[in-house]
Amino acid sequence: MQKNSIKIACIILVLFFLVSSYRYEALIQSPSQETDAYVILLHGLGQSKRSMEKIGKSLSSLGYKVVNVGYPSTKYPIEFLADEILSDIIEPYSKYSQSKIHFVTHSMGGIVVRYYLKNHKLPNLGRIVMISPPNQGSELVDSLGDSYVFKKLNGPAGRQLGTDKYSVPLSLGSVDFELGVIAGNRGFNPLYSLMIPGPDDGVVSVERTKVAGMKDFLILARSHAFIMKSDDVIQQVIHFLEHGVFRREAQ
Repeated sequence: MQKNSIKIACIILVLFFLVSSYRYEALIQSPSQETDAYVILLHGLGQSKRSMEKIGKSLSSLGYKVVNVGYPSTKYPIEFLADEILSDIIEPYSKYSQSKIHFVTHSMGGIVVRYYLKNHKLPNLGRIVMISPPNQGSELVDSLGDSYVFKKLNGPAGRQLGTDKYSVPLSLGSVDFELGVIAGNRGFNPLYSLMIPGPDDGVVSVERTKVAGMKDFLILARSHAFIMKSDDVIQQVIHFLEHGVFRREAQ
């Protein structure tokens, strides 16, 4: 009985952090100067393109052509989100072979991109930064994923983000592109952290954000829900897109 009460409390708390999006659209923010590079932004599960606006404005001010994507993350499984929705969004930009296409993602957005790139070639692919991605799934989904409330809030894609036989991230293998991963280690809820082994950001353990083949990895003291809005995170995103590594302070 006590276990069920804890689970229900955890699920209810998810409501505070999730803002559902029921349609998809790509918003191109005009750059302040000319550049040949596009940056496609992909938000996480249950969020909207608004969660990526701060990153988008920072990148746009540097001259990047920003494509901020809103998509129905809670309505379809990851396979459909990647092969149908993301594919349609990328297609117009893939024609410009001289223009690099970078990606910046939060949470499940990174898994959607990984699934897409596993099944599609993108000749003009640039660099990718994933912020708090469940690259090896999340034990939180293992604990809560079969409940009615979780399924109702997070849809079919949410259930695919665990570490069990339904896990899409664990089926994707290593990456073969220039990837930088930023993990948070400041959990926002002690109940969630009890379900997640090791340091975590409240949703994903630091260890499970990693993926074989990534080029660089960075841990910052931020929580899952708001990490993509932190100034230091945004500066690290920019540094990786420009240099292929994260910035380290001089020792």
